[in-house]
Amino acid sequence: MMSGKDGPGGAQPPVSLKQLSVADWARFGLQEVAYIRPVLVNGVQAIAIHAADGTPIGAAPNAQLAIAAILENEMEPVLVH
Repeated sequence: MMSGKDGPGGAQPPVSLKQLSVADWARFGLQEVAYIRPVLVNGVQAIAIHAADGTPIGAAPNAQLAIAAILENEMEPVLVH
């Protein structure tokens, strides 16, 4: 994702989002972002929790509990509808 050249102090320079490959976009936010969306589980309304790449990582009975679980795991919750 980065250019490989170190900037001042050994830090790598930022990369323009336009330079990201399809694979980089697929991994973008993978460890930092989880999204929630309403689903039916065995005929009961629930909230699904997914990683940024769409991988299911959990479910909760309501949005408040889903968001609490995401925050507890040091991720940023995002609502998808």
